[in-house]
Amino acid sequence: MVDVAPPPSRRKLVGQPLLYAISVFASLGVFLFGYDQGVMSGIITGPYFKQFFKNPGPIEVGTMVAVLELGALATSIAAGRVGDIIGRKGTLFTGAIVFTIGGAVQTFTTGFYVMIVGRVISGCGVGLLSTIVPIYQSEISPPNHRGALACMEFTCNVFGYASSVWVDYFCSFIESDLSWRIPLFLQCVIGSILAAGSLVMPESPRWLIDTDQDVAGMDVIVDLHGGDPNNILAQAEFQEIKDKVIYERELGEGRSYAVMWKKYKRRVLLAMSSQAFAQLNGINVISYYAPSVFEEAGWLGRDAVLMTGINGIIYTLSTLPPWYLVDRWGRRVILLSGAVIMGIALGFTGWWMYIDVPATPNAVVICVIVFNAAFGYSWGPIPWLYPPEIMPLTFRSKGVSISTATNWAFNFIVGETTPYLQEVITWRLYPMHGFYCACSFILVYFLYPETKGVPLEEMDAVFGEEERLDYESERASLMSNTRSPSIRSGSVHSNSQRKVATERGWVSRLLYRDDRSTYQPIGEGDE
Repeated sequence: MVDVAPPPSRRKLVGQPLLYAISVFASLGVFLFGYDQGVMSGIITGPYFKQFFKNPGPIEVGTMVAVLELGALATSIAAGRVGDIIGRKGTLFTGAIVFTIGGAVQTFTTGFYVMIVGRVISGCGVGLLSTIVPIYQSEISPPNHRGALACMEFTCNVFGYASSVWVDYFCSFIESDLSWRIPLFLQCVIGSILAAGSLVMPESPRWLIDTDQDVAGMDVIVDLHGGDPNNILAQAEFQEIKDKVIYERELGEGRSYAVMWKKYKRRVLLAMSSQAFAQLNGINVISYYAPSVFEEAGWLGRDAVLMTGINGIIYTLSTLPPWYLVDRWGRRVILLSGAVIMGIALGFTGWWMYIDVPATPNAVVICVIVFNAAFGYSWGPIPWLYPPEIMPLTFRSKGVSISTATNWAFNFIVGETTPYLQEVITWRLYPMHGFYCACSFILVYFLYPETKGVPLEEMDAVFGEEERLDYESERASLMSNTRSPSIRSGSVHSNSQRKVATERGWVSRLLYRDDRSTYQPIGEGDE
């Protein structure tokens, strides 16, 4: 065990206050790309923006909005390697600086192409932040609060989106180009605050231990457990992380993307699919183009931005219930119920636009609000929580970078094609995304295991991989619906697992159809 001296006064916060302070500050990173997603939705409908850019067509507008995702896609792939080299804290600082520079270029743009450059630079910062913040959050969070803290993080993302919409609305009363330059400039202010704050945040203890900085890692763990170096839980957590690091090194298989794919193919695919469907389910049709959607439904000009702002408030409030529910209901129930409600709301949105009656504008507002509320409590937060949960420490940065890159790739596709599809297939766009909601329901029901309450170092048991994985067992796990027994210093008896399954109610059996999706801690008698 690493000896740790009594913690000096350099950190005033310890225990839960420190944990929550870190979470709030790190959440500025997701606030930033939430703000950036929403800020363009309001200014692209403004008269001074249109005049400055000479009435851009749908392709130009789509490019200005979606090109950010290309920058985010590139750096989110690189963030896995960057996060392993310079640490979670260093990556957070770098992302904030890059984002701030991009915001400045957008603010002082001289034309279309300079705006594109600024959006790409900001996208590079967003890619780093959107990859590293969920990793950082998951690595400092205790298992019983990990889901809630990740959902709080997503609330900050949506709050950033809602804030940007209201900033757009109030700035729309300014009769000059400042009506769109001021909202863009606020990105620089927030980015600077995050960059400064990241300098005083502690590094991830798991990254420190993984890079043989055991004393520093133990010091952070002690602080997170209340500041007592003799705390038994802190010492046990350190030893569990250290044992896992040593075990992975003894395998001697390297840490390349190829090794990750070979050993953890199923986990990588699940992480990628969660982020892909978060976009295919239609959220950015609303987030990026909500005023355009409302204008299509009959609300015009500033009223469309106002409706978007009201929708943003409700959207933000909808992200609060998962704070309580995610570590009680679990991930599967939330994703399944969200997919159902979102699909229905999108279907009705298309139907009301199709019949085009006097009630259509109000009906579309209601449908969009219901859709956003369902997304806010389900497919909004969980895809950012799930990938860092299911990936092992040695491949966490790389696995999350691939899943985040998937998010930005589909983000770009949706953002680039939506203005065109709104003109070409009109109302059919919304039930199309409703179909993707149905697909996501099927995927979660059959393939997603439950991770509620499982320590990160014990996630192998959830996937039936507690002993050493190889390519064949990974392939069998992906293609087969047969349960693999967990092994932990002996085997868990199949008859006791069947007993657990039969004792569950019918709702639990329906939603947790595969025993692997319900994690059972190891009892004393099993050791």
